Amino acid sequence: MRTRFIFSAVLCFSLFVPLAGQKFANQAEEKLILDNDVIKRVINLNADKGGIVSQSMMLKGGKSEYLADGSLEFSFEVDGKAYTGTDKWKVVDVRIIKGELGGAGATVILDHPEKSLRISLTYLLYPGLPLVRKKIAIQNTGKNEIRIEALDIESIKFSGDDGTHTWIMHEYARQKALGPYVGECYDPVVVAHQFRNRRGIAFGNEAPGVMKRSTAFLKPQQFTTGLTHPDQNYGFRKWIAPAEQWESTWVFTAIYENSSDPFEVLNTTVSDYVRLHMGIRLSLIPKKPVFIYNTWEPFLHNINEKLIYELADAAAECGIEEFIIDDGWQDNYGDWGINKEKFPNGLKPVFDYIKSKGMKPGLWISLGAAESKSKVYMEHPEWLVRKADGTPISLHADFDKMYGWESYSMCMTTGWYDHIKGVILSLVKEHGLEYIKGDFAVATGAYTTDKTRSGCHAKDHPMHKDRNESMLEMYQRTWRLFDDLHREAPNLFIDCTFETMGALQLIDLDMCKHAEGNWLSNFSEKVPDGSLRVRNMSWWRSPVIPATAMVIGNQHFEDPEFELSLMSLNGSLPIVLGDPRKLSKDERIRMKSWADWMRKAQEKHDYMLFRQDLKGYGEPAEGNWDGYQRINSDTKSGGIVGIFRQGSPESQRTVTVKFLNPSFVYEVRKAPSGDLIMNSTGKELLQKGFRVTLDKEYDGAVFEI
Repeated sequence: MRTRFIFSAVLCFSLFVPLAGQKFANQAEEKLILDNDVIKRVINLNADKGGIVSQSMMLKGGKSEYLADGSLEFSFEVDGKAYTGTDKWKVVDVRIIKGELGGAGATVILDHPEKSLRISLTYLLYPGLPLVRKKIAIQNTGKNEIRIEALDIESIKFSGDDGTHTWIMHEYARQKALGPYVGECYDPVVVAHQFRNRRGIAFGNEAPGVMKRSTAFLKPQQFTTGLTHPDQNYGFRKWIAPAEQWESTWVFTAIYENSSDPFEVLNTTVSDYVRLHMGIRLSLIPKKPVFIYNTWEPFLHNINEKLIYELADAAAECGIEEFIIDDGWQDNYGDWGINKEKFPNGLKPVFDYIKSKGMKPGLWISLGAAESKSKVYMEHPEWLVRKADGTPISLHADFDKMYGWESYSMCMTTGWYDHIKGVILSLVKEHGLEYIKGDFAVATGAYTTDKTRSGCHAKDHPMHKDRNESMLEMYQRTWRLFDDLHREAPNLFIDCTFETMGALQLIDLDMCKHAEGNWLSNFSEKVPDGSLRVRNMSWWRSPVIPATAMVIGNQHFEDPEFELSLMSLNGSLPIVLGDPRKLSKDERIRMKSWADWMRKAQEKHDYMLFRQDLKGYGEPAEGNWDGYQRINSDTKSGGIVGIFRQGSPESQRTVTVKFLNPSFVYEVRKAPSGDLIMNSTGKELLQKGFRVTLDKEYDGAVFEI
């Protein structure tokens, strides 16, 4: 038996209420007009005497039409039969609504004339942004269970080009492709940039992990955004019982013109939407971390109470704010008791000691793994993820042994959910835990080559009927776990690793709504290679992804050139590993000066919510210069700028800074000393900038603006 949740149409849209005051939608006869004075999208509610199709999308004041004839609006299959917006849907109701976080728009409710099916399309616009957000709810009004697959939440035709002169910017909109394209997990945003017409559309996908699908030019001019199709490795499926209603994930489209730079929309519209309106966890943190330490390298599992006390002393002298104890503190995966041989007094006094040093204590924990020797594994075999043949499986890799012991995956749709939530809350409430690094696979593994080792085939789990349905459920139950933890521990920092996300170096927009960070990589190379890889990863994933959500390991304290790594890490969330006990007194003082500078700059500018491309500096690469800027584009108070020489023959470059107030006078100061470099207006910093000299072939500098 599967647990079913029945919603009426009113309950399903309880987050949306009729709009009193400013509204971004109105109905004019058989048209729904979405308009926020920046973008205007016109939706025909009686296309060819039935159906719902967007017929126009334009920038206000612009002359360029973005939609071609023949858009489908949406598409999905019910029991293998396709349904689109061009079917003869009957409009039941149009509700002008207000959403959360400044959104407003409309919900259109439609019935199908032949199939027992009701759908609700919700569109939201936001102040000042040329962007439309969209989702679909599907209700089974018949007497038999139905199967939903192949869901394209957005399906439009982009006018003006057949693909010959359009770049498809993919993989976080940083890589370039031509012609037909199918995007998957690494495509939370795909930009279709018509370079001849100097305009484009950013297609955003807020589905979790490996469930994303975005396509370009599979049919003439057609672009779609939604969930994976049945022919893909992780095909989406949802079984809907009679009277049940299911709601999709969100997608969005953002349009721009008069730009030859496809990255510009990422630095502006997309970043502003994500920061201000999408509901990311980082926006809710009053005091964002700026300097974290983790024990994983070089100690691995070889940790104990004495070592942690010594490391805490040294880390505190370096100005560390969060101290994370990685794998090795527990008695086993699954029960998550404390290893009394390593920590004979438990973790409470250890955490108290860490706090006494001015740091927040954190722990590594696997969210979905249990060893075969654990009590929970032996007592609750019904919670195990199952293969098609009914045997248990580890989703984490192509084998079922981790570090030489047997470990299996537990399904988040079972009682395991309450078990792991209880474990974490006990550590929070009884021990004072303030940071968790949640690791290992929950739906599919980052290290698997056999993609069938994904999802759960169990027939008796309450929230999925089969493996395909389990995939999205397992992700969304993990997000619900994070939300439940935050409700009881609002200040808990959750680091959801790429392993939990299910693919190498994977982070996405949906995760950012439920977890603060993501352990994104393990770069253990020393400077200059390691620091370059840090900057390259930061550039690659941002500005689509908030930079502070990127926890990029594993640069070591004791690297003689670690300061270059730290300057590089200032472009994301600075985290350091290694052995701080090996640092001299002077080196610890130097690290503390950096920590104090980062905290002061963050309190002044809140720069950790921002990161933009530095004009004239592209992807970090050997033989070149690169950089980043983290300017508070809301307050215009300033922020920080990082600039790096990576083996370039040039020793000088000019740096210009965007997103400042043209008339304000700014100071440019060197970090961490605070030495004044110059005073200049925002206009001058944009147009003329300032010169930076780096005499060493591999070097960098960070400045406060």
